[in-house]
Amino acid sequence: MSARDPIEQVIIDHGLLRFLTCGSVDDGKSTLIGRLLFDTKTILADTLSAIAKTSAKRGLGAVDLSLLTDGLQAEREQGITIDVAYRYFSTGTRKYIIADAPGHEQYTRNMVTAASTADLAIILIDARKGVLTQTRRHSKLASLVGIQHLVVAINKMDLVAYSQQAYEKIKVDYLEFAAKVGISDVRFLPLSALNGDMIVDRGDSLDWYDGPTLLQILEAAPAAHSEHNEKFRFPVQFVCRPQDSANPDLHDYRGFMGRIEAGSIKVGDAVTVLPSGLTSTIKAIQLGDKNLRQAVTEQSVTLLLADEIDTSRGDMIVKSSEVPAAVKQIEATVCWLSEIPMDRARTYLVRHTTRDSKAKLAAIDHRLDVNTLEKVPAEKLTMNDIAQVSFKLAQPLFVDSYLENRSTGAFIIIDESSNNTVGAGMML
Repeated sequence: MSARDPIEQVIIDHGLLRFLTCGSVDDGKSTLIGRLLFDTKTILADTLSAIAKTSAKRGLGAVDLSLLTDGLQAEREQGITIDVAYRYFSTGTRKYIIADAPGHEQYTRNMVTAASTADLAIILIDARKGVLTQTRRHSKLASLVGIQHLVVAINKMDLVAYSQQAYEKIKVDYLEFAAKVGISDVRFLPLSALNGDMIVDRGDSLDWYDGPTLLQILEAAPAAHSEHNEKFRFPVQFVCRPQDSANPDLHDYRGFMGRIEAGSIKVGDAVTVLPSGLTSTIKAIQLGDKNLRQAVTEQSVTLLLADEIDTSRGDMIVKSSEVPAAVKQIEATVCWLSEIPMDRARTYLVRHTTRDSKAKLAAIDHRLDVNTLEKVPAEKLTMNDIAQVSFKLAQPLFVDSYLENRSTGAFIIIDESSNNTVGAGMML
């Protein structure tokens, strides 16, 4: 191996876990995250000092840990979460990205956006109130956007004297609901975010519960892309053609740059470029100034092909044995994000990975009533509506189902006149 052409073996890192907290208003989502950060000792001293001062100004006798995520002034004034707050921390054995989703119904679109990248969801329930409409709504939405692992955290156990009977009743009620809507992978956990019981440390008040703490559940949860073999998907973002007259070796260089959305690729693998359908093999995989034998999901790399193939941004490179369907009509679940209702007469732009296509609404099959979870007829979509729709496309897209691949199974809808994102969709 020469110093000029280093070849390194890729080490697959399954350490990152993205998770979401959601539930009804005042169930303690922000306090839970604050307690998790505090007890794992991942809060900087200046941040802790700032929230201590804010807590004192509000007349509180102790530090209000919810202020770590309720970052907007409007949120702090109202004591609620409005926007999605993201926090990052590491325990030394794993890295985490937390999304704290709003509890109010009118911020459903914010919750769906946050859930779209999460691997696990924590559904908080107030031990005094039990399973509420918002509990069922968020659980269904989390399942709908492909989160396969739910942790039902029954919070504020300190306010029901740490009653096992109260915990068991909520567990029975939730399992009855979960069976009706097809949610199967659920774990239950009693805790007190305010006092820290069963968050990182077990505490002394829940000795009747012999299961893992919240942190132990998170540490053992499967990471993204680790539970089944995924097909290789590489949307091309940029074609690299260096212009350096002093270096003749670069004259014929053509590298295709992008992020591996799923699967893995090795030097020598047979690939197909879409939409042309032309085939070649992988000549080299580059990451910065390094040459790799193999690249895996979520790595941003440059691929060099053995053959000259006309390829540009918006094309997709796949393994020749794993070619996706090319479609000009899509069936999808759509969350409408815009205050302006969906207009059947308008032409929208569907952006799927790095490829765009003009699209017309073909039909609205039904809308999901997020309160009753029933499918109801609909003539239009307004903000926060979730519906099953079909679009006719001007250009073909290369898609997988959302359950199979959350990257190539998702898209956004753009209003061409304003360039605003007005909807988000998941392929059926």
